[in-house]
Amino acid sequence: MQPSAHILELIDRLIRFDTTSRNSNLELIAWIRNYLDGLGIASELVHDDSGRKANLFATLGPPDISGIALSGHTDVVPVDGQPWDSDPFSVERRGDRLYGRGTCDMKSFIAICLALAPEFLSRKIRIPLHFAFSYDEEVGCIGVRGLLRQLAGRDIKPRACIIGEPTSMKVIRAHKGKISMRCRVRGKEAHSSLIDQGVNAVEAAAEAIAYLKSMARRHRDQGPYDEELNPAYTTVHTGVVQGGTALNIVPLGCSFEYEFRHLPDDDPEALQAELLAHIETNILPEMKAVDSDSGFEFEPMSQIPGFQIDEDAEITQLAKALSGANSTGKVAFGTEAGLFQTLAGIPSVVCGPGSIDQAHKPNEYIDLEQVARGEDFIRKLIQHCAD
Repeated sequence: MQPSAHILELIDRLIRFDTTSRNSNLELIAWIRNYLDGLGIASELVHDDSGRKANLFATLGPPDISGIALSGHTDVVPVDGQPWDSDPFSVERRGDRLYGRGTCDMKSFIAICLALAPEFLSRKIRIPLHFAFSYDEEVGCIGVRGLLRQLAGRDIKPRACIIGEPTSMKVIRAHKGKISMRCRVRGKEAHSSLIDQGVNAVEAAAEAIAYLKSMARRHRDQGPYDEELNPAYTTVHTGVVQGGTALNIVPLGCSFEYEFRHLPDDDPEALQAELLAHIETNILPEMKAVDSDSGFEFEPMSQIPGFQIDEDAEITQLAKALSGANSTGKVAFGTEAGLFQTLAGIPSVVCGPGSIDQAHKPNEYIDLEQVARGEDFIRKLIQHCAD
């Protein structure tokens, strides 16, 4: 099974844009917009506050009918420090694989959608398609929110959405949510020989981090569990810690970053509230007994809602039929699907070519067989919309 040459050309073209999340994506968006203009497809942009990034939304077919959205993010993760064997921003074919940053996650899906747009327009369309291409998904699903807030207020919006994240073309009906936080601890500096006169911000942070670890163990050992997810429980993770200036100074400040990746039914606010209650009861009193200005400050970094949809939902059943699958699954990684549902009321599933196992790694690749399966999926969707 081999994908069409046009799709391969478009994958190569999209990979050549370095849309690492720290960069602007406007050059890529302009290229897509010009491509669609050449097909007679109007598109609109929803920019970020800086004007350096944009979502693109386009409708193929009658604009006065709710259709099916095909959603993909245009940004990619950094390649800094990764040992690549080829230029990450130029596709290299080796055997039956395409190597390059974004081949798997997730420019190949966008390329398939764009390549098959002329075929869709050549048919008598019953149900329109919508393209929803976003920015800054990789840094907390930030960009799509502006687009979804606009769609939520429209009389005509997509009636369903397929998020083309790499799932090996399996239909995904649920995934975990994520909340990530930055905590800054303020202590009081003192000479380390006069430790009783200081408040050690590093040690206070360490106590909070230790409690987060205890929460992690409890969820691991006691659940609740969802055996369709891996790992099957809510996870708690601290990834960054910074603090202190010298060993002989009681540290004034410390910061740490942590996350909860929670089961769809778990309440992330309750997880955060548990940590706050522990700090309030067990850590703060000792700190404030020395210095009333010492304490903890919390800053949300990102939040991705958990996602789930019923097995018998219309879009779930359609995606199963298009993929030829008899079952659906769940994944631990987050996507924009939960935002489509919560912010815009658009039922969604996740299904796209490539394996998440290859995403974010050096020498990221996608198998040609996966590209071909993605092409077959969209061709069947076109047939469904034209019947």
